[in-house]
Amino acid sequence: MKVVFLEEVEGTAGPGDVKNVADGFARNYLLPRKLAAPANDHYIAIANAKATKHAKRQDRLDDEARTHLLPKVEGASVSIEVRVGEQEKLFGSVGARDIAAALQEATGIEIQHQQVLLGQSIREVGAEEVKVRLTKNVIATVTVNVTAMGAEEEEAAPETAATVEDAEDEAPEAAAEEPLEAAEEASEDDSAEDEETAAID
Repeated sequence: MKVVFLEEVEGTAGPGDVKNVADGFARNYLLPRKLAAPANDHYIAIANAKATKHAKRQDRLDDEARTHLLPKVEGASVSIEVRVGEQEKLFGSVGARDIAAALQEATGIEIQHQQVLLGQSIREVGAEEVKVRLTKNVIATVTVNVTAMGAEEEEAAPETAATVEDAEDEAPEAAAEEPLEAAEEASEDDSAEDEETAAID
């Protein structure tokens, strides 16, 4: 059936588009919901008017996104800590909801998980670039850093161990210096006694 679309149907058509669709799709879905109508002159005129109005509204949304949203989101980097097993394989995965929540916290901008264009969930530790659809025509690129939970603590541990070892290495030197100082003091005391004895004699 040939129809003209009155509203946007994602993945199919937008207002004003004239297309041939399956009869069942038209009769059972598009026509009852007034998303499309038979492609005659009357409905085509209505659809074109809707298309013009829709295009102006979309332009306004795109301009606002480029001015206010894109500078805050484009190039943003977020970190998500996860539990990992052997070979840095994640217990579970990082999905669009996780990324949307992290971005919203980092930028202060409300972002729905549907806006995160993530083909497959992230299942490995590392950095990955992800697209975020701010509006239909404005898309930002962000970096998602997936890190192992507790990785920073593990990196700090060797430094602490080295500090303890250094302290242990310095301890024997300090201990060795103490007898030497005691011997020097004893020698000075003996010299003083010899001088006193000589004076008496």
